Amino acid sequence: MISVLDILEDTTVDGPGFRTTIYCAGCPNRCPGCHNPESWNQGNGQAMETEEILERVLADEFANVTFSGGDPMYQAKGFTELAQAIKAKSNKNIWCYTGYLFENLVKMPDQKALLEQIDVLVDGPFIESQKDEDLLFRGSSNQRLIDVQASLQAGEVVLFPYDPFEL
Repeated sequence: MISVLDILEDTTVDGPGFRTTIYCAGCPNRCPGCHNPESWNQGNGQAMETEEILERVLADEFANVTFSGGDPMYQAKGFTELAQAIKAKSNKNIWCYTGYLFENLVKMPDQKALLEQIDVLVDGPFIESQKDEDLLFRGSSNQRLIDVQASLQAGEVVLFPYDPFEL
């Protein structure tokens, strides 16, 4: 079960190309200036089964997937189950937004299990004084786009290489 605020299909702001984004409820970070403060309270979401979410994700065969929030790492077990099902039934890439740092997530078993299933992590809290509307796929300049699989293999953060002119 995942507490879900909304599922948006064919969005283009949460990663490259068309994406199905699952916005979860529940975030302990409560970043000042957050664009989605209603997501802080997990009770604001609707409890959804993995299979129900998976059906929505698979229905759009051309869209990749983004986990956002709230903070998906707050519901790591549910999102791990969902990510495993997505990977088993499709070739979609998965992006995930979190207010936590990669270096801390790899030390927590449930969160590391989720990291093992995702392709790109946008990490770090939103910091209002570092807000930059010119950044692709991030809200503040402290946040990083991380190639998760390369980082896990290297044992250190490997930034996701992208060329904004190719998007």
